Amino acid sequence: MNSPEYLTIGTFAAAAGVSVETVRFYQHKGLLRTPQRRYGSIRRYGAADVARLKFVKAAQRLGFSLSQVGQLLTLQDGTHCSEAAELAARQLADVRTKLADLQRIEAALSKLVGECRAQRGSVSCPLITALQGG
Repeated sequence: MNSPEYLTIGTFAAAAGVSVETVRFYQHKGLLRTPQRRYGSIRRYGAADVARLKFVKAAQRLGFSLSQVGQLLTLQDGTHCSEAAELAARQLADVRTKLADLQRIEAALSKLVGECRAQRGSVSCPLITALQGG
């Protein structure tokens, strides 16, 4: 395996579990640095780059947008816990709102599926009727 301070972009991406295109996209968005070309004009990445990329992916898995991830990266030194907590609290409120919306959708669909299954013969489908605004 390559030394952790001399990873090519492909090895770097694989070490973080993403594609090369993802690395380039995050660089374009300013979430990852673009290293200088050294050692025969090949960009090299290190362990700190892998850790930063894993941080970005972990934040995304928690539902943070790329903009919010950028904010978290500025707080990454750990001395801004109250600011990070405020950002996380807003994210939590958003997740709770989405969950409530999903629960309403689930209840409506469940009701419509039940009505569809209860229908017999050539009566119009309750789901189709509901979607048509009837």
